Amino acid sequence: MNIYEIAELAGVSIATVSRVMNDSPLVSEKTKKKVRDVIAQNEYTPNVFARGLGLNSMETVGLICPDVADNYMAVAVARLERSLRECGYNCFLRCTGRDHDGCRKELRELLQKRIDAVVLIGSSYADDDPDSEKVEYIRQAASQIPVFMLNGYVRGSNIYCALCNDYESSYSAVSEMIASGRKKPLLLMNARTYSANQKRKGCEEALKDAGLPVEESRILYISGGVEAVTNHLLREQHPDIDAVFAANDILAIGALKYAEKLGLRVPEDLCILGYNNSQFALCTNPELSSIDSRVDRLCDIIVDTLQLRMKDQPVSSQVYAKGSLIRRGTTDF
Repeated sequence: MNIYEIAELAGVSIATVSRVMNDSPLVSEKTKKKVRDVIAQNEYTPNVFARGLGLNSMETVGLICPDVADNYMAVAVARLERSLRECGYNCFLRCTGRDHDGCRKELRELLQKRIDAVVLIGSSYADDDPDSEKVEYIRQAASQIPVFMLNGYVRGSNIYCALCNDYESSYSAVSEMIASGRKKPLLLMNARTYSANQKRKGCEEALKDAGLPVEESRILYISGGVEAVTNHLLREQHPDIDAVFAANDILAIGALKYAEKLGLRVPEDLCILGYNNSQFALCTNPELSSIDSRVDRLCDIIVDTLQLRMKDQPVSSQVYAKGSLIRRGTTDF
């Protein structure tokens, strides 16, 4: 049994059946009863597409992220999907890889499904310049539906961004690190995304304001997991460093294993600070100090903003959440 057969049995249009399923005031109570009786008699279970056929809304939101295997992305997707479902929305999830071509393709396909809004998760989809032509396809999508970005910033009409203030959080933490006597920190990065670039800028400004040099040799970009980070550091060894600031917790754990293999005491000889405050931070010995990037809070901001936007309420195009330093055993400041 499908919506077409229900419409035929009730003697109404498909759009009318859809309106009845959405309890539209445009349909009389007499017609509603007739359609509902047919639905009940045939034990018909409507789906999201059937409900949306006669309305402007499919009550569906697209979620796009680079890789759901990434811990940050997985936490964000789970939080968003649960919260949106509680608000009555269904979700389509698409994983694109970390390039704009993949996002452009998936975004185009989701728009064809008549979704109500889309959430782009993570900073991979944002260029360092919020007006960059590389993200023009995002602005084009926003001309059709609201676009929400989690920890990415693209400037444009109908685009709403919830961000952790990665620059301020990084600047503050590295400034504290330097004030505690650490003068030769190593910066570990694994990407050149909007968020990663903000972290790097925060670190560099903290060094400059403390009168310390910004040395390119102490800014490393390493791809791969914990083992790849450890092996890279063992190959290139930096005997003069006294601290590590890592753009995520996996990088920081790789640095922690590097210190262990060299017999360095943590935090006495080498203090190590991660980022994101993921579950991995609690799986090391000593436990990893990390900056909480407030992913749960950012997800809540996205959902709240989406609901207001759908009701045509005024909303801000940018909302920031300040990261917080979670001090554990790998730092002494």
